[in-house]
Amino acid sequence: MLNSCSDDTCVAIVQKHEAPRHSKSAEILFHKIVTADSSRFKGIHPLVALASHQESLAKLLEDALRSVPLTGGSSSDESNGLAPQRRILDLVTVTRGPGMRSNLSTGIDMAKGIAISFQVPLIGINHMQAHALTPRLVAAMENPSHTPKEPAFPFLSLLVSGGNTLLVYSRELTGHEILASTLDIALGDALDKIARAILPKEMVERSCKTNYGAMLEEFVFPNGYPDYQYAPPRNWREGTCTRANMWGWVIGAPLAKSEVRLKTKAMEFSFSGLESSVKRFFAKRTGLTTIEERTELAREVMRLAFEHLASRVVSTLEGLRYRTAPKTALVNTLVVAGGVASNKFLRFVLREYLNFNGYERIRLIFPPLSLCTDNAAMIAWTGIEMYEAGWESELSFKALRKWSIDPAADDGGILGAAHWKHRDAQHNIH
Repeated sequence: MLNSCSDDTCVAIVQKHEAPRHSKSAEILFHKIVTADSSRFKGIHPLVALASHQESLAKLLEDALRSVPLTGGSSSDESNGLAPQRRILDLVTVTRGPGMRSNLSTGIDMAKGIAISFQVPLIGINHMQAHALTPRLVAAMENPSHTPKEPAFPFLSLLVSGGNTLLVYSRELTGHEILASTLDIALGDALDKIARAILPKEMVERSCKTNYGAMLEEFVFPNGYPDYQYAPPRNWREGTCTRANMWGWVIGAPLAKSEVRLKTKAMEFSFSGLESSVKRFFAKRTGLTTIEERTELAREVMRLAFEHLASRVVSTLEGLRYRTAPKTALVNTLVVAGGVASNKFLRFVLREYLNFNGYERIRLIFPPLSLCTDNAAMIAWTGIEMYEAGWESELSFKALRKWSIDPAADDGGILGAAHWKHRDAQHNIH
């Protein structure tokens, strides 16, 4: 229902239909996002984002509550001494983490007030879990109420955003094993920084937004698919070798310079090297760089970054195929979610890379563009799934700056956080 983990103030109302044979299992009744204007800082500024949450959240919530269906008697009942029609919520959900603690707290405090006012359960949600479950919301909006939730567990999740880059084995609702994570910076963060270096200065300065990675995609591929001109590498060596171009510069693949060849195949991500390569490129340039050269540089960086992601997915699938990975079930679905999942070139590269390596059977699921970035609809849906599994949050829960989704993590993952309560009291976590 509410999300304020970063610079987006998000409010959504999601209705779950329980009636048999309903044409849709779920419906988004309200969904709006207000993004803080941190453009003068060339990136997200925590205090600007916090002020934006404080200014926008209550107004968005006021608008959202008007979308809640009326229940009870008719509009004339109040004058007759009967209970009038009311707008009633059944559940309140809010992002608890991970994210900026002060920003999260703004949404959490508001959510607690709403839950107390309506006297309904409250659930604090891990927003990375919510990204992984977003396709299940989309399927619920498309399928009748009696159909099973899709995609069914287990499936792989590639969660790529400005703050996280994770390859995850999603075994169950609260069990998401992290198979690979970034050694340095997240892919979205790297793309934003690379974009600020490559994009023409005037384009960056006149933009009122800070999603520079999305701007870079538009800059390189103004015509979409016809501009891609992409073919996956034919083997490991070709995938790690540099490619020559008419300007004479080269950009190395992530981890390709490791002294140990296996490092290039390790279940790790690294994107700081790509950022450093771009910075060195411009530091050495004394003359003007043409638009054509900037375009080629950006295309090469994105290709390398996205193939880096795809190679780890293939390595995981190979492990599942030959039973060398500690899994008990094969998967046939890869969910790709998070802000970077909106990049259409990434979608194309993943599909082509998987097909070339013999994984045509793997179904790729990307949320609609409007649900790729942080949003409150995914928070509402994840709350519904958690509530149906018996979980609620105590009113005393607090924001979490860091919060893993892996039960094996030091913090215990989703259910490792304090202040969970289960309707079966023996599961309560204080």
